[in-house]
Amino acid sequence: MTQSFKSDFLRMMHERGHVHQCSNLQALDEAACKGIISGYIGFDATANSLHIGNMAGIMMLRRLQQTGHKPIALMGGATTKIGDPSFKTESRPMLTDETIAQNIAGIKRCFDKYLTFGEGPRDAMIVNNSDWLDHIEYLPFLREVGRHFTINRMLSFDSVKMRLDREQPLTFLEFNYMIMQGYDFVELNRRIGCTLQMGGSDQWGNIINGVELGRRMLDKELFALTTPLITTSSGEKMGKSVNGAMWLNEDKLSPYDFWQYWRNTEDADVVRFLKIFTDLPLDEIARLGELKDAEINEAKKILAHEVTKICHGQEAAEKAAATAKATFEGHGIGSDLPTYTLPQDEMPLVDVLVSLGFASSKGEARRLIEGGGVKLNDTPVTDVTAKASSNDLGADHSARLSVGKKRHAVIKR
Repeated sequence: MTQSFKSDFLRMMHERGHVHQCSNLQALDEAACKGIISGYIGFDATANSLHIGNMAGIMMLRRLQQTGHKPIALMGGATTKIGDPSFKTESRPMLTDETIAQNIAGIKRCFDKYLTFGEGPRDAMIVNNSDWLDHIEYLPFLREVGRHFTINRMLSFDSVKMRLDREQPLTFLEFNYMIMQGYDFVELNRRIGCTLQMGGSDQWGNIINGVELGRRMLDKELFALTTPLITTSSGEKMGKSVNGAMWLNEDKLSPYDFWQYWRNTEDADVVRFLKIFTDLPLDEIARLGELKDAEINEAKKILAHEVTKICHGQEAAEKAAATAKATFEGHGIGSDLPTYTLPQDEMPLVDVLVSLGFASSKGEARRLIEGGGVKLNDTPVTDVTAKASSNDLGADHSARLSVGKKRHAVIKR
């Protein structure tokens, strides 16, 4: 199937596992051969950073630019005020305009790491849908756009049916989200000539709405392309962690923790993740895929390095690797480990574990200790009332706290 694609864009997307569904593969392939196409993905500003769960979409934009086309990151400054109801069990909390603006500023920093911005025809751009949605008039919008949507079709979407089947409220506000997302595509085509919307497979219904709206309102063929939802081989959602979300901005998650997340990838996922989340050549990925048993750990380190290099830079990736080596191979204290500073001469270890995010509550922290999973300076801690104190600090004025084999931190005074 790979050989049937004429365009570099779809060939690369398919070879690297980005393609799940497309509204018209052949026509999109031909369009990508004829000239520069503009494609976008929408990101609602619900937090001030994107996370690993967003990376598959970001890499789709990166692939688009790598093959000579124009990526557009659409900020949902307006749609964030509503919240996408897709597969959610309840309404999102309402955010203020000020919070949304702060979140957008934080999210923009993520894209600088993956895309090249500028004024050229292939340079990436960031657009905010509040530029048009904040200023629409209700009745003209209903007459121009709303008449192209039927309640029958909207009720048929799995994301809507799930909420209704569970007898969970779906507000009229949320119900409008799919209309606004479809209208975004029309506006981006009018303003920029954008002809492609991409996203995760769970967004297929919303994206197809935009394609349909473009046909009805503009008499144009627009394209939809989705990527498979990325889960681990054990079925977990990407980015799930005991420490919370795996953020892309370094002020929310250290490059070391980011690197370590990828280093802990399951064996069965290494090749797939190398294809999707790195720029390594496919023949090199195939070579790494042949590694077995203990050697697969080398492939995991390469995965961690390459993903971290794109997100945080070469220096941060090398520093994270050095920290991991000192921590895991040398049984020392790496310079990039999470750090807890004792606010006084001693603190209960359960409080330290919670503060570091190694436990979600004091109860969980006590269970970790009772289960023998906690070590201080490589010595098992068995007493749930144990404290970390200045006496535990060595000549370098620090102590090493470990939870299991993979989570480590530094305690200082």
